[in-house]
Amino acid sequence: MELFRIKNDIPFMSYGRLTTTISLVTFILAVFFLATRGLNFGVDFTGGTIMEVSYPQAANLDTIRKAVDNIGLKEATVQNFGSSHDILIRLPAKTDISVANLSEHVKEALVAADPSAEVRRVEAVGAQVGAELYENGALALFFVIVGIMLYLWLRFEWRFAVAAIIANMHDVVIILGFFAFFQWDFNLTVLAAILAVLGYSVNESVVVFDRVRENFRKMRKATVVQVIDNAITRTMSRTIITHFSTQLMVLSMLLFGGEALHNFALALTIGILFGIYSSVLVASPIAMYLGVSRANLIGDTEKKPEANEATP
Repeated sequence: MELFRIKNDIPFMSYGRLTTTISLVTFILAVFFLATRGLNFGVDFTGGTIMEVSYPQAANLDTIRKAVDNIGLKEATVQNFGSSHDILIRLPAKTDISVANLSEHVKEALVAADPSAEVRRVEAVGAQVGAELYENGALALFFVIVGIMLYLWLRFEWRFAVAAIIANMHDVVIILGFFAFFQWDFNLTVLAAILAVLGYSVNESVVVFDRVRENFRKMRKATVVQVIDNAITRTMSRTIITHFSTQLMVLSMLLFGGEALHNFALALTIGILFGIYSSVLVASPIAMYLGVSRANLIGDTEKKPEANEATP
């Protein structure tokens, strides 16, 4: 589906050095913030206390958050759990107070705000569990990256696999850099968003690479630069429609989804914006710099007609 068609190819590759330089600078900045500030890991990774609270009526999340904030627990997360009557509160680990005393303070604050509050469950999440989640999350990220590289290598060619994975890692590191710089909570929902961004970004790269391979068969007298520029230009309508629709949905989660979905939607928003950029203006220039050509992208049966055309 195309809402519009661009008649003349846009010379994206002429800006390749500029776009890759911008990407390199943002990547280095993200790594710098990760190294100096680090990620602000949430309760899922660091351990802490989980409280399940029930109300006879629909719970007012804003009132509950305010009650928890007033006792100095601004890092706590409050979200619905199962229904609008049940609330799950995640409290960070505190070294100067026991779990029993901490949960009692929270209970007193909740009852003061609403006497109908009933604490159903209190559980301590140990640091060991958090460490296991951290390791499993890192392994999940690693296997996703390896799977993407193998898929692109088998479907296209190793130059495209390398270019796509560099572009995708660029997106992941920049998301992590934002979370390190602003010290936003990094929890399992953010990790899920990062994995989603990896799949989303590689999908855009595959669409462009498919058109590049097709153009190498059709545009036999065109240069590599002309082939890539044409491929990106011809997929612009699809890119705009897809990303606009997806970003609209993610923004609605960010603005109206509440605290439970806030960091998840925030990571997706950053990832989609940079995913558009990297898939077009990072992956393609890198593939070009690595020396992608008609000879290494299509089979021998396609090379012979090209040689015949070159013969006067």
